[in-house]
Amino acid sequence: MAKPVARYPRLLFPEHSRCFPGQRWINISLRTLHLIGLSGTGYGFFSHGDEMNWKIFLLLTISSGISMMLISIWSNGIWLLQLRGQAILLKLVLLALALWLPAWRTALFLGVLVISGLISHAPGNVRYYSFLFGRRIDGLPVSS
Repeated sequence: MAKPVARYPRLLFPEHSRCFPGQRWINISLRTLHLIGLSGTGYGFFSHGDEMNWKIFLLLTISSGISMMLISIWSNGIWLLQLRGQAILLKLVLLALALWLPAWRTALFLGVLVISGLISHAPGNVRYYSFLFGRRIDGLPVSS
């Protein structure tokens, strides 16, 4: 039997997803900054940082990504339980490893790109899949 929604903290898991005025445009702006950062980071990783200071681009990538992540979690924490959220957390781990393991930087960055492409273009049944529940979830179970 599914747990009633009242057992889940409402602050993290609201009954209905939250949004705020301008949220869509803020997400679009953050995604644009994220792509700029990702491009500069990729150049730095692939060229081994020879001709530019790519770390500012990495900072832009991480800060814009975390900002988008926080908006998603605030909207509905269910995101953390879905594959789309877990993939983002994995990408953060891979980027951190890339900083600590320079010899693996290019391979780890390619892993981030592959995860990004696969998850962002995967069908909803994949992106909204939860390993915790063993199926696609669009919300937490409610009692009948």
